[in-house]
Amino acid sequence: MRKALLPTLVIIAGVLLLIRLFYLQIIDDTLKLKSENISIKISYTYPERGYIYDRNGELLVANQPSYDIMVVPRDMKKIDTVEFCKLLSITKEDFIKKIEKAKVYSPMLPSVFLSQLNKTEYAAFQEKERRYQGFYIQKRALRDYQTMNGSNIFGFINQVNEAKISQDPYYKSGDLIGKQGVEEYYEDILRGQKGVRYIQKDKFNREIGSYKEGKFDTIAKQGKDITLTIDSELQKYGEELMVNKWGGIVAIEPKTGEILALVSAPSYDPAILVGRQRSRNYTTLYNDSIAKPLYDRGLLAEYPPGSPFKILTGLIGLQEGTINDSTTFFCRRGFSYGRKFMRCHCSGGGVRLHRAIYQSCNSYFAQSYMKLINKFETPSKGVDVWSNHLKSFGLGNFMGYDLPTGRRGNVPTSKTYQKLYPNGGWKSSAILSNAIGQGEVLMTPIQLANFMAAVANKGHYYTPHIIKKINGGMIDKKFRTKHVTTIDRKYFTPIIEGMFDVYNKGTASGLGVKGIEICGKTGTAENFLRVNGQRIKLQDHSIFVAFAPKDNPKIAIAVFVENGYWGARWAGPITTLMIEKYLNRKITKVDFEKRMLNGSLKGQYEKLYPRKVQDSITRVLDSVLQAKKVADSIAKAKQKSAKKDTIKLKT
Repeated sequence: MRKALLPTLVIIAGVLLLIRLFYLQIIDDTLKLKSENISIKISYTYPERGYIYDRNGELLVANQPSYDIMVVPRDMKKIDTVEFCKLLSITKEDFIKKIEKAKVYSPMLPSVFLSQLNKTEYAAFQEKERRYQGFYIQKRALRDYQTMNGSNIFGFINQVNEAKISQDPYYKSGDLIGKQGVEEYYEDILRGQKGVRYIQKDKFNREIGSYKEGKFDTIAKQGKDITLTIDSELQKYGEELMVNKWGGIVAIEPKTGEILALVSAPSYDPAILVGRQRSRNYTTLYNDSIAKPLYDRGLLAEYPPGSPFKILTGLIGLQEGTINDSTTFFCRRGFSYGRKFMRCHCSGGGVRLHRAIYQSCNSYFAQSYMKLINKFETPSKGVDVWSNHLKSFGLGNFMGYDLPTGRRGNVPTSKTYQKLYPNGGWKSSAILSNAIGQGEVLMTPIQLANFMAAVANKGHYYTPHIIKKINGGMIDKKFRTKHVTTIDRKYFTPIIEGMFDVYNKGTASGLGVKGIEICGKTGTAENFLRVNGQRIKLQDHSIFVAFAPKDNPKIAIAVFVENGYWGARWAGPITTLMIEKYLNRKITKVDFEKRMLNGSLKGQYEKLYPRKVQDSITRVLDSVLQAKKVADSIAKAKQKSAKKDTIKLKT
């Protein structure tokens, strides 16, 4: 028995090996398809990306046909390079460079030689394609924008890079992928599934039909259409109001967390990042380190929140019992602490919470903050209690929204001050600037808008998001999850009453709209720049936050205008116009509208930089304005033909 065991095992192993080889070579041909098999040509069919609509069903982003010239270096035969280069308007040096790049990728696999030909270029090449063996046309779909706005929301599509190809086997050289905005975040949904066809070739490299009669071929599946929460009319209006200004506007529907508008200024027409000029245009935008049109200020810019932060200071004081409706602090046009003096522009005297809000009394909130911190056995404990309340509003952390970029902002804790004061000895007076939204506190515009939504809801919010519907899919359940703050609902009422009177008799009096009850808060944030180790004071930022109507709020909004002086000068009127536009679909404050549409801060921005870059700033801002004017001239014609001429690339 022992003598027979070893031969038996060898025989069994041999039989199993033969069975496996038979299966792989006769039954299962998939390994052949995975290798660079020179007798099989792989042809891809690219689906349309999903269409993008706004919350009202308005088509924002469709598709248009595009054509790439592909090359398989191994299949190239002797061609007339002079004629070839002239036909495609490229130099011989470009030709050589592109061929070498294709060889590096793979001599036997196709890669893009020249991308995004238009119909005229495609027709010219197609006529002579037979002369250029190794080259062929690959049909794809590019974006066709039905709007000139929302570039920061959509993002763009671009050729996939080598790093992504190595990470994800779905992508091949020349494939397109979403970058930035919803194109990137919802790439897997929008891209669809490309089809694959395997074509058998003979020994002369001629195509002789489908491999295995199409057994392994697949059909392309179109990407899913998505509906955004954005109101395209409101978005367009916001971008118009912010021309020649830098900053951001974020508007949210409080009861759902849906983002109604996400404006970043300066902006650009998304159509300039489509076609063969895309790379050149992108480089121009990317290299503009002054105006930063690619920098989404609504999501990335971290600013001191200024006076709107007093709302949170008041809420935390109420919750911790250090103040109530009747608590009175005395204001002498400012507040003295130690050897320092915090100035205040309110009318002075004895101030209670209600007046402190609508007159934006620095003295009241400074004393309220000190009382809060001093309530606890140590300043460290007080700061951490204060910090935890703020974090319950989503501050000091990533918001979790469905866009691929963002910043945390900053909410200091006791650890912050342990680093700043390693020898200890700090107390509430050392961090008093926090009370009025200066100090170490930083927020992004979307965080400002979200905390305003939480106030409008009297203590809860939903994660801000930009997706409303996915055709044939479900949105993430986290966007339907309620987040409750640490502040009891009852404490929001006196704060809201004070915000209501900001418009009636406070710092925003004269900015209201008849028939709309708006609750708001002006803000003026100090602005400093550090140059060569010196802290230089620049023009203040203009901030405004609001929600409306007072009862059953439908919009919460934050407006931030860089170097805009004070809150009621630029941000306040823009906020009022945005609210009226959304709620009434018309504007009655025509004087505000004219002033905001025609107003410019270019001169203010030019003062911030050396003279040698002033011309660059002016050119950028002028080009943005000119692009919109040119686009306006063709907008009507484009809108009329959009639905008729939008080409569905059937696969």
